[in-house]
Amino acid sequence: MTVQELRALASKGEGLTLEFKKKAAFPEKIVRELIALANTVGGYLLIGVDDDGTVSGQRFIEEEVFVMEKAIKEFIIPSLSYELDQIKLNEKKGVALFKIPRSDDRPHFLWEKNRKKSFVRVKDRTVQASKEVWEILKKSKKSEDVVFTYGQKEEILMKLLAEYGKITLNDYAKNAKLPRFLASRTLVRLTLANVLEIHPQESEDYFTLKDQEV
Repeated sequence: MTVQELRALASKGEGLTLEFKKKAAFPEKIVRELIALANTVGGYLLIGVDDDGTVSGQRFIEEEVFVMEKAIKEFIIPSLSYELDQIKLNEKKGVALFKIPRSDDRPHFLWEKNRKKSFVRVKDRTVQASKEVWEILKKSKKSEDVVFTYGQKEEILMKLLAEYGKITLNDYAKNAKLPRFLASRTLVRLTLANVLEIHPQESEDYFTLKDQEV
């Protein structure tokens, strides 16, 4: 990538497929961005670009790359595929570009303190993935059709969506008088069947009918 192409990319600003970092400080946190990109639709992480899109570069960009690649190997499971490009701005400064495809091995996780955490991209933010998002990411890799029976619990769900426009797992379980695991399974199955759409959030995900934003 040329410097001109890099500046054009950065000028688009952070978004669903684009994340900027001034430097590779706290790489164990930056890898969350890579996980989120791989789990969602792919994209780019630029090291050496300010939050406002200014391509300022970093001295010793090779050291920033070394730190990031070490963190990718240590903290991300399963292993993450990426392409790396280093663009020199001048003799002293450069920018590292990590190109992350949407992964066929999703969901990827951050291994931290003997716990797994996963992340997805929502607009220009990275949010921690719920159990429902995990299941949808994992099962959406398969192309087979999802078969479900339209029964009483699905009927209650549709009535709630018609009234409120959106529903959370907790609200659905409470109103339908269902165990949480069964409510979760129903929402995941209908999402995979393209009846519902999940909207990951920092606090609690919500679901809408497909192609209906609230």
